Amino acid sequence: MTFKHAIGFGVAGNFAGHLEQAGEATDFLNVKVENAIQPKALFPFYIPSQQAGFLSQYPLSSDSIIPPNDADNLQIEPEIAIVFDITYQDNKVVALTPVKFAAYNDCSIRKPNAKKISEKKNWGENTKGISQDFIELTSFTKGCELDSYRIASFHIRNGQMNRYGEDSAAIDYSYFHEQLNDWMIDRMNNQKDEGPAENLACYLSEANYPEQAIISIGATRYTEFGESNFLQPGDESIVVVYNGDKYNPKEIEMMVDNRKFESAEISLLSQLVK
Repeated sequence: MTFKHAIGFGVAGNFAGHLEQAGEATDFLNVKVENAIQPKALFPFYIPSQQAGFLSQYPLSSDSIIPPNDADNLQIEPEIAIVFDITYQDNKVVALTPVKFAAYNDCSIRKPNAKKISEKKNWGENTKGISQDFIELTSFTKGCELDSYRIASFHIRNGQMNRYGEDSAAIDYSYFHEQLNDWMIDRMNNQKDEGPAENLACYLSEANYPEQAIISIGATRYTEFGESNFLQPGDESIVVVYNGDKYNPKEIEMMVDNRKFESAEISLLSQLVK
């Protein structure tokens, strides 16, 4: 399953503490926000248009990560990605309708001098991760399917497994439901090309107003291990989005350790670092 005709965006700074751990908080010092918990920007990671330069390269993979040649500080960013149908009116986004969601790895290079967020996000094929296990999402309001889901992530090297991100509830995102939905629509229409942010309305126009968007809604906080350990060839990156009413964190950890996953209400993303 590919999304080569969809546009790809990500939410920066939607989980308290993540930007500080990733060493990126200073990138957003001059970004104006309405309140302390508001996300910092909506950034592009894939634009289905040959005019979009490096962003026109489809980066999503469900089984592998190809690191860049010039970076040794690649990190897993465990997230939930939501597929939305986009409704336009007079070339403005007027509605985002949720379709489904899945486990996502917003795999990122730590580049302290990058001018735009997107420069850390797409460096070619197989540089980001999305699970093939999609779960239907009938709304994005309080009480929707997503409310009971949690995000866990793990790193495996030489048979040794460690938790990479804190096991976190989806409802712990700073912006969620209608508040996040409305903010994303506003950013698509009104975000300016300033600081680390980019003009998304231009990208939507370049891509001839695509009918769908894949939006990753923010990375969780790292464990102490995840904050200080970077990906190397041969490692395995695992992100699990699971129903917290059905499974507990220990059960998910055992599934990862034993490589035996139940299929009901779990979205699994396992990627081998090449």
